[in-house]
Amino acid sequence: MMVFEHILYDVAKRVASITLHRPEKRNALNGAMVAELRTAFQQAEKDPEVKVIILKGAGEAFCAGADLEYLQQLQVNTREENLADSKELMQLMQQIYYHNKVVIAQVEGHAIAGGCGLVTLCDLSYVVPEAKLGYTEVKIGFIPAIVSVFLVRKIGEGRARDLLLTGRLITAEKAEQYGLVNEVVPAKSIAEYVAKVADDLCTGASANSLKVTKKLITDVFDQPLENALDLAARLNAETREHADCQRGIKAFLAKEKLVW
Repeated sequence: MMVFEHILYDVAKRVASITLHRPEKRNALNGAMVAELRTAFQQAEKDPEVKVIILKGAGEAFCAGADLEYLQQLQVNTREENLADSKELMQLMQQIYYHNKVVIAQVEGHAIAGGCGLVTLCDLSYVVPEAKLGYTEVKIGFIPAIVSVFLVRKIGEGRARDLLLTGRLITAEKAEQYGLVNEVVPAKSIAEYVAKVADDLCTGASANSLKVTKKLITDVFDQPLENALDLAARLNAETREHADCQRGIKAFLAKEKLVW
C-alpha cells in the first residue's frame, strides 16, 4: 500500500477511504495534495477489491480551499506554470467525475472554494448540519473556473450563477435544497450512515451496472438528445449480455436475494 504525506488511504470491505489529512491547515489544497489525490483515485480505480470510494477530511473542516502558501506561489508563477498547475486540478476533477467507481463525500465540516469543488464532483454527498459550503473565489479576485463546468451540470445555471457570482457561503440545509448535496446527517451518526450507504452499494448493486450507469449519466450531457438516446440503447443492449445482468435476472426470476 502506498504511503502518502497529505492524505490517508485505506481499503476495507470493498470500500476505499480517502481522507484529506492536513487538519492543522483545515485540509487546504496544495499542489502536493492534488497530486496525491490523483494517485489515490487512480489506485482505487485499478483495484478490483474496491467498489465504492468515500472522500472525507480529518479534523474540523472538510477542506478550506487553497492553501495560503500555495496561493502566494501562484502569484510568482509564469503563465505556463500556472496553466500546468490548473490542468493538474482539472485532471483531478475529471478523474473524480468520470471515475468508474461510486464516489461518496462525507462532509463533516466546512467545504469552501476548492473544497466545495471536491464535493461537487462526488456522485453522492452527505453533510453535517453545522457545515457551510460555498465557492468564495470571486471575493479574492480569483474565479471558480474549473468547478463551474461541473456545477452548472449538477444544480443548473440559475443556482450556479447565484453561488459562483456572490461567493456566499450557504448552510448544509440550503445546499441540500439546491441539489448540491444529497442529505444532511447529524454529526454523531454521519460516519455510520455513509458506511451503510457504501455497504448497500457494495452488496446491493452490480459493479458493472454502477460503472455503466455512471458512464451513461456523464456522457449524455455531451451529446444531442438523439445521440444520447442511441448511446443509452447501445449500453442497454451491451449490459444485457454481461454476466452480472444475467445473474441478476436469474435470481430475480427465482425470487432469490442476491448479494453482490
